[in-house]
Amino acid sequence: MNWETRVTKTFGIQYPIIQGGLAYLAYSDLAAAVSNAGGLGQITAMSLESPEELREEIRKVRNQTTKPFGVNFAIGQHGRPFSHMLEVAIEENVPVVSMTGGNPTPLFDQLKGTEIKKLVLVAARRQAEKAEELGADAVMVVGQEGGGHLGKDDTGTFVLIPQVVDSVSIPVIASGGIGDGRGLMAALSLGAEGIEMGTRFIATKECVHANMVYKEALVNGTENDTVVIKRSIGMPARVIANTWTTKICELEKKDEGYEVLKEYISGIANKRYIHEGKVDEGFAWAGQVMGLIHDIPSVEELFKRMISEAEGIRTKWKN
Repeated sequence: MNWETRVTKTFGIQYPIIQGGLAYLAYSDLAAAVSNAGGLGQITAMSLESPEELREEIRKVRNQTTKPFGVNFAIGQHGRPFSHMLEVAIEENVPVVSMTGGNPTPLFDQLKGTEIKKLVLVAARRQAEKAEELGADAVMVVGQEGGGHLGKDDTGTFVLIPQVVDSVSIPVIASGGIGDGRGLMAALSLGAEGIEMGTRFIATKECVHANMVYKEALVNGTENDTVVIKRSIGMPARVIANTWTTKICELEKKDEGYEVLKEYISGIANKRYIHEGKVDEGFAWAGQVMGLIHDIPSVEELFKRMISEAEGIRTKWKN
């Protein structure tokens, strides 16, 4: 089966499958494995402490693969300065920079004059149109089923993807609720030219920074075991439901703002769960796709399975 789309051609990859940024999880091991399997792996810059650490991770990826990869920049409302980190990505001439969680204009300005491909995660049609105006090479569009930060409108993937496809001319990459070959083919049917997966890649062998407690929660849980937090501060995000997130939701009902919440939604609280397995002392990002996750394969095994499933569907369509 010919898997060539504008996404594969733009980013120089075999399959139109992109790994999400995955805060505190997307390092060189996972990124290289995804790229070697034929997709676009990514490391996430803002989980690292310094430009030197980012440079080291970029070089680690290059030691493990000759395939294209990306560096993700999560630029949220309460995020750290990122220009010095982006400068490292430019100096290292990374193939792709992706941007999530904030206004990407400053990154586009800094990337002017480079050959680096620009990929923007959006959660609404207007955001996709703006990304195209700025010069994005493609947009990743996440529906409300997704894990991590989402749009404010609770629009599902099956409605959002066709809307965006109809409103922009650049390639659209579907995200949210996708974890197998069926999701890949569904996305292509909606007009997308590729998919992004986050949660599914956490439950793989090469996501070495994810504690096994976290991975087993994804395998054993269902789509009903997630909850959306941070609505009260305008930054809705989907996580695994636990006692910690119940406390967050209780605080949000009081609507006392970010300062009251910040201890509970911090990167430190996130790492306590995902790195140390302290389930009752932190939170973990996850999408509803955890209801479709039943094992922890290698990235290569996952790709082979997905492509086999997708090609089986294509064969049925032809018949």
